[in-house]
Amino acid sequence: MRKILLLVLTIVLLISCKTKPQITITQEYAAIEIKEPEFEVVSIFILQADIVVTKFEAVLKITNPNPFALELSSITYELFGNGAFWAGGSENFALTIAPLEFGETRFVFEMNFINMNRRLLDDVIAMRRVNYRFKGTADIQPDIMNSQGALVSPFVMNYDCSGLSEVRRR
Repeated sequence: MRKILLLVLTIVLLISCKTKPQITITQEYAAIEIKEPEFEVVSIFILQADIVVTKFEAVLKITNPNPFALELSSITYELFGNGAFWAGGSENFALTIAPLEFGETRFVFEMNFINMNRRLLDDVIAMRRVNYRFKGTADIQPDIMNSQGALVSPFVMNYDCSGLSEVRRR
């Protein structure tokens, strides 16, 4: 009997490890499940290229997997390209993402190539695709009411995404 119970608990633990993290907000009479939005860098544009400092614009796509709108008010970020730190900072904005839709926002940053790997500079000049990693936090307000008729409280979520992005001239 103990072996069967141990086997069942192990299977349940393994299944729960594969589920995507979600935020559950429990109110007096109802539980509201809020899925975290997904972040993706769509493209990185070169706005102004100088010998040492280059100005870029990143386009960020945010997908809302929920059946209600989400409002993003700010993000903090660190952006890495081909494993090297490019930029970091914070952006304040008001972006409402409709249910089961996506929204895009843009932010501008500068990168100094003095301390960068020469290969990264060559990839940017040739406008090749670069491996990126984009991580930070986002302030989110769900547009849904709790059982008392008030908006569900805002929350801060961590995000960490990576992939390939085009580098294009604007």
